[in-house]
Amino acid sequence: MTTATATKAASYDRPGLLSTLGRDGLIQVILWANTFIMLAPIVIMVFSAFKTNAQIFASPFSVPDLTHVGNLTKIWTQTNFLRYLLNSVIVTGSSMALILVLGTMAAYAIGRYEFKGSGFILMFFLAGLTLPLKLAIIPLFILMRDFGILNNQLSLILVYVAMGLPTTVFILTGFIRTLPNELEDAARMDGASELRIMWSVMLPLVRPAMVIAAIQNVVPIWNDFFFPLVFIQNDNLKTLPQGLTSFMGEYTTDWGVLFAGLTLSAAPIILIYIILSRQFINGMTAGAVK
Repeated sequence: MTTATATKAASYDRPGLLSTLGRDGLIQVILWANTFIMLAPIVIMVFSAFKTNAQIFASPFSVPDLTHVGNLTKIWTQTNFLRYLLNSVIVTGSSMALILVLGTMAAYAIGRYEFKGSGFILMFFLAGLTLPLKLAIIPLFILMRDFGILNNQLSLILVYVAMGLPTTVFILTGFIRTLPNELEDAARMDGASELRIMWSVMLPLVRPAMVIAAIQNVVPIWNDFFFPLVFIQNDNLKTLPQGLTSFMGEYTTDWGVLFAGLTLSAAPIILIYIILSRQFINGMTAGAVK
């Protein structure tokens, strides 16, 4: 009797088990397809960096001779790529430093202190998420002209900081509010100042959220083409996305050199993401753990 009951129950569970396995298999297929779609253009770009124009058009998907580094040599010796790379590093690094410092301070004040108008200040920052600065390009151009910083990297830094602060404040405020108040109370009992509490107690805990905010902002800033095109005319001040357009000729284009430049310009962001991937995953899963 008991054996028959167990067999009957197993037969009832089998359709549910099969449906679960089928759903998991479908999810795996979708994930693999998404991975292929995302990685295929990157692989083709890297392969093309080691090919000549003739090889690119004859066999764009074939594996190249990786010892052919002529395109990379041309990038370093015959173009202004190093200057473009340095400009992008300066603009992106300065913008990210200001975004993280100002955003962390603002989010900490909003998330940990109760004062009149804190909700309005948070909504003021969140309003920046709904107002793209590209719609205000004409007033911005006039403003930068009046400040005398057109054709200056400072104009790009100011615009990128204004673009990045809403997202940073939004991410960090929500994360900071989940931290227990007992940590601050214990530090105050030990005689720590408010600045010391923020720097030594709270900031290490907020690091995963800061990594998320950094990745969220560094990619669009590094890849931005629109604002450098409007504000920068001097070739020695151009960033990578704008500078790489000079590799495209009016009548002919050395596609191998262009793909080599694209590969080298994408490498820093990929390396940063790989280095910070653990912190990024910790930040994404922190809410679920809590």
